[in-house]
Amino acid sequence: MYQAINTHFKQQDSADQLRLSEILGAFTYALDLTEGQPAGHSIRACWIGTQLGMALGMKGDELRDVYYATLLKDLGCSSNAARVSEMFVGDDRKLKHDFKLIGPRPEDFGEHVVSAVGVTAAADARNQALGNIAENGDAIMTEIIGTRCERGADIARQLRFSENVAQAIAHLDEHWDGGGLPLGIAGTDIHIGGRIALLAQVVDVFFTAHGKDAAIAEVRSRSGSWLDPKLCLLFEKLSAASGFWEELKLDDLPEQLFALEPAVQYIPVDEDYLDDISLAFGRVIDAKSPYTAGHSERVGLLADKIAEKLGMDDDRRRALRRAAILHDVGKLGVSSEILEKPGKLDAEEWEAMQRHAVYTTDILGRIGVMSDMAMISGSHHERLDGKGYPLGLDERSIAMETRIITVADIYDALTMDRSYRSAMPSEKAMAILQGEVGKAVDRQCFEALQNIIQQVELH
Repeated sequence: MYQAINTHFKQQDSADQLRLSEILGAFTYALDLTEGQPAGHSIRACWIGTQLGMALGMKGDELRDVYYATLLKDLGCSSNAARVSEMFVGDDRKLKHDFKLIGPRPEDFGEHVVSAVGVTAAADARNQALGNIAENGDAIMTEIIGTRCERGADIARQLRFSENVAQAIAHLDEHWDGGGLPLGIAGTDIHIGGRIALLAQVVDVFFTAHGKDAAIAEVRSRSGSWLDPKLCLLFEKLSAASGFWEELKLDDLPEQLFALEPAVQYIPVDEDYLDDISLAFGRVIDAKSPYTAGHSERVGLLADKIAEKLGMDDDRRRALRRAAILHDVGKLGVSSEILEKPGKLDAEEWEAMQRHAVYTTDILGRIGVMSDMAMISGSHHERLDGKGYPLGLDERSIAMETRIITVADIYDALTMDRSYRSAMPSEKAMAILQGEVGKAVDRQCFEALQNIIQQVELH
């Protein structure tokens, strides 16, 4: 599914020749995974939103803000994944996908909840969840959507976007009639970028699921309730134009979208900005689970220290640090029902968990300046003895950068709480790592980590 569009993200070798839109466009495929949407949802929504903005006469910074607000509307989506899975007792990715196809009436939501909540769970768990939703549904939905909107806005600011972009993302789930969440604001009090992004989302979700007629019908049914009626009329005119729906299916839609980036031809991304982007998406990754707060950044810092001990030069260390921060980006494509399971995974669940490494390689492989690090990040569960995943590589083909990420990742995971166990003291974690030297863990990397920990303890 992902390979066909990889070529659209291959760029020049140096970071200062990259467009910001191309780098972030590649990362949106991770957001699509988190939302359970078909690959390219964010790209298509941005294309629709940008067409609406141009039809409104927007130019320059105003149009650019709409462009990025729509492209990155789902920045906060990972922050409520575990909560969605817990409250609705199921696969958060499927639940999120199906929720977006519910009709606009409150009773539509109620009917869907009865059919979707806890369908694979034990009867008592399902009944308890249904009772909780019946009693506290409004508060639960306000919390879930509020978390997503607030986190998305915060990450947009971290990515150096204007307050207009942040506010548009914060207002994504507000409705024209005031019935949206989390603020319940109405009409033009909702940021224009948020109004456009919601319309674009509705169009693409129903178009990809059921076709153009369903998308048009859904916009009409939500006009004046969920959606700004003037924007809906404008959309109808645009969608009647020759080629509108055909363009949404084009393989080169990403290239066409990036060519539409407003205000300037491209925004250069220097090394510092690329670091900030990596950190921002590291926080998107870690928000997927309540047990992984700060994990990506800590693995990046620890990998950098190990690399320094091993004499790696500054440029190589910088690339490694980004690869380490982003090593788990593929976990955005794994259900929280699996990630948060307190017991042992069954064979099917374990297979789904292993796919996160493949997703990591695919996502980073789309970004030219990071493509050399894609396999390095995605191989962090390979083992020197050939018994790792996903490819079963052995010591002959596992790069030193990967070996560094592996030992940093294992150490941090062992010393932090997880759903299935409490955090271990450093001494116990190091004993486990020592037992894996030559099998999963490189000796040089282990000794460098040991030296780092001893220095910290001495101070």
